[in-house]
Amino acid sequence: MSIENHTQNHPLQVAKRLEKLKATIFTQISKLAIKHGAVNLGQGFPNFDGPDFVKEAAIQAIRDGKNQYAQGYGVPDLSIAIAERFKKDTGLVVDPENQVTVTAGCTEAIAATVLGLINPGDEVILFAPFYDSYIATLSMAGADIKSITLRPPDFAVPIDELKSTISKNTRAILLNTPHNPTGKMFTREELNTIASLCIENDVLVFTDEVYHKLTFDMEHISIASLPEMFERTVTMNSLGKTFSLTGWKVGWAIAPEHLSWGMRQAHTFLNFTIATPLQCGAVAALRAPDSYYADLKRDYIAKKTILVEGLKSVGFKVFPSSGTFFVLADHTPFGFENDVAFCEYLIKEIGVAAIPCSVFYLNQEEGKNLVRFTFCKDEETLKAAIARMKERLRK
Repeated sequence: MSIENHTQNHPLQVAKRLEKLKATIFTQISKLAIKHGAVNLGQGFPNFDGPDFVKEAAIQAIRDGKNQYAQGYGVPDLSIAIAERFKKDTGLVVDPENQVTVTAGCTEAIAATVLGLINPGDEVILFAPFYDSYIATLSMAGADIKSITLRPPDFAVPIDELKSTISKNTRAILLNTPHNPTGKMFTREELNTIASLCIENDVLVFTDEVYHKLTFDMEHISIASLPEMFERTVTMNSLGKTFSLTGWKVGWAIAPEHLSWGMRQAHTFLNFTIATPLQCGAVAALRAPDSYYADLKRDYIAKKTILVEGLKSVGFKVFPSSGTFFVLADHTPFGFENDVAFCEYLIKEIGVAAIPCSVFYLNQEEGKNLVRFTFCKDEETLKAAIARMKERLRK
């Protein structure tokens, strides 16, 4: 691939391992949405604020002078709060000092894990469609990427394909449940099969669980909680999705010491440490009462219903979403060649932004019929987007 754009008569420069990557689709879509005044149901950030008790804890930390570098692996109180929450959610007891690492969001947890534990040429399996940073980070690490496609309508794991793909050459599986962009939740049966194959072939699991509190039809299961799996698993999570504070970029990784070591080596030289007062705010968040999570789920179920029923009324085929704040829809009833063409039309002519899903596949043909909408917006915004599509979008 050649770089054709020029700045001041000089070709843009990029390392070969990143040549195939473009500006993230979320940046492109959000920029286009702003330009055309579109309702943005593309990028997954809430248009409402996080809870006051969390913000006040961070503000108080600033006033109390907690403004210098924090301990590199996390403010001790936050590491303890993460361990407490993990025990409550999974039943697993972890050492906050040696097995919990605070990172710049889950994205950095993923990067530090991959860069700290994957060598050039190591084989890593992931499930398509996938969050775009997975491919970027694996490319930076020089991994040999193997992709297994989850297909609509239920996006079930093709067990026979997984069994034929995983081998003694496989270093790790990168898992995401609840799954972005499909809204799928991996079932206990699927996780048990993945776990048994990993144990049999001595494979690690890197699991991204940032939507673990946004579940609707079934309970979230952390694969680390399955027998013999904690010792081979890095569990990654963050504050942003659950507490509507995506701009804080506070995340973490939980892993046994022998895996934390490599991940921490990478983290040290990527970020060293995370904003101290925001970590103090995160302590308050993770110690929120159970009622907070019950209210969160109730609110998101209402938002999901508005979006799903609205999309169906417009003419989309909408696939089930059991978790996250995303739904996938088939745009083909509207007659466009592919998802990118449809999303450009939707923004420019209809005034609504969605994400084309082909970018979430190694083989982009597999995603050309799908677009992703988010319902992490207030109800007025969701209804406005549906109204625009009802008025202007024609089959």
